[in-house]
Amino acid sequence: MIHLKHLSLACAIAASCISYNTFAQTANNPLLQALTPVTDEMLRNPPAADWLNWRRTYDTYGFSPLDQINTDNAANLTEAWRVPLQPGSNTPTPLVHDGVMFLLTTEDTLLAMDASSGELLWTYKHQTDTNAQPSAKVGIALHGDLIIMPTNDIHMLAINAKTGELVWDTAIEGARMGRRGHQLHATPLIANGMVIQGVTATMVPEGGFMVGLDLQTGAEVWRFYAIPRPGEPGDETWNALELSARSGGSIWMPPSYDPELDLVYFGTAPTYDTASLLNKVDLPGITNDGLYTNSTVALRSRTGELAWHYQHVANDQWDLDWTYERQIMQVPVNGVMRKAVVTAGKMALFDALDAATGEYLYSLDLGLQNLIASIDPVTGAKTMNPNAAPVAESSQFVCPFAAGGRNWQASSYNPDSKVLFMPIAQMCMIGGPLGGNSILSTGASLTPAPFPDREGEFGRLQAVNMETRELLWDFREMAPPTTAIVATAGDVIFGGMLDHSFKAINANNGEILWQTSTGDIPASYPITYMANGKQHVAVVVGQPTIHAGTFMGAVTAMTGGAEGPLGKLQSQGPALIVYALE
Repeated sequence: MIHLKHLSLACAIAASCISYNTFAQTANNPLLQALTPVTDEMLRNPPAADWLNWRRTYDTYGFSPLDQINTDNAANLTEAWRVPLQPGSNTPTPLVHDGVMFLLTTEDTLLAMDASSGELLWTYKHQTDTNAQPSAKVGIALHGDLIIMPTNDIHMLAINAKTGELVWDTAIEGARMGRRGHQLHATPLIANGMVIQGVTATMVPEGGFMVGLDLQTGAEVWRFYAIPRPGEPGDETWNALELSARSGGSIWMPPSYDPELDLVYFGTAPTYDTASLLNKVDLPGITNDGLYTNSTVALRSRTGELAWHYQHVANDQWDLDWTYERQIMQVPVNGVMRKAVVTAGKMALFDALDAATGEYLYSLDLGLQNLIASIDPVTGAKTMNPNAAPVAESSQFVCPFAAGGRNWQASSYNPDSKVLFMPIAQMCMIGGPLGGNSILSTGASLTPAPFPDREGEFGRLQAVNMETRELLWDFREMAPPTTAIVATAGDVIFGGMLDHSFKAINANNGEILWQTSTGDIPASYPITYMANGKQHVAVVVGQPTIHAGTFMGAVTAMTGGAEGPLGKLQSQGPALIVYALE
């Protein structure tokens, strides 16, 4: 096991040691010399040993074809090496190519390491504007010899992967900094010569947007606004509000991409200014649906042209986003295989849409929500229960909790077995009444409450056969999941939980094969890769988001407080941890 073996690494993780660019001994490093350019074909069909993209492939499966670690030997996993990291909120995804690992940690610091040992190869630190608000980021993107990196001060950077030198720096025009400003949370997507980046806008007037930048120069080529501008289609869905009075439509998560159709798919968040949409104005042709909130949007990669959109739930009053991964898969519909975009929002309710047209195909409910009474089998339009909107007089029991039955912790899909693995938090809330202290402008409170008949079980991992739509096994425990899921061809899936545990689980039956305590909350996107002939599993711990903090407070209160299992945990601090077989 290697613990901070290299002095240069110690400096890299301590803010006082980092100069803006550190290019230590890169010229003669054999790993960096051997680093090959990442091609379009590699992104379409990644080498089995590498993890080149946020969820490894454009279709966001989070699946690896590696099987050196399997159900027979996963119990022999052990910590191979650990690198301490800077504190802060983050949800990083390490990327690995040709035995080199790249990781965007906090304070706009990018690390290149030997993926077999953790030895530091180079460091790049962006000189961030002092007015910038730190933001949790999903990670980076690779193409050619470039690493594309978003920053806290809303710049997009291209860094040379071999040297750590800056190639170009583009500030996103019109973006606002500050506590209620824009942020770059999502990983960039590289597609068709473009860098495609989502921008969040939690309470920023005029809302979030997606930009397309030229990969070679960083110049902005197109922009798509998640809230329609006056006169555009969808303008009539904003309850006659002026553009400056509209907010929301944040793009929190990275897109997926279909090279065959040349379509980029992403999801949008609702608005926190729910009061302005609560009651519909009495004007002809005006609705309070609020496009393109809670929608799947499909754009052309080179132009940003809207190909289609589908709104999963209109006028969301409980912050139950549909902004998560869009997985592209073949599914049977009425006996015919269809290429579909499949996604689930916080309600853990799946909608499947035709990938080319956006036509509604079907829904699949995992049983965590009590807001939707019925779904039209042709259009997918949802008929809502009365508790779908807060009222002035009383509180209501709403499932799931506003932090989500599922959230940014992405699911994983095994294309061989056709099984999807979804990490779930089982919790409801007492919503309302109006006029209290809340993140929502209606003032409706969002107070955590136990899920009916599941007290003490807040965590769930659900296996779903996506061909038969059958719910297979589920694994339940006290602690909710706090990482994405990684599935492998070895029939082992990996994931981390709020109680600091990291587990290898049998994909066939949900049995625990191996588990360990990481020493802190594993709130990130784990990966698996090959280096020096060994399969490794990497996860970042100790950089938790507001989501993990919210669940830590809620679950701790419901499981004995300071004397309960979560209350007694001792955090050891942020680190990148890598596991391998003994």
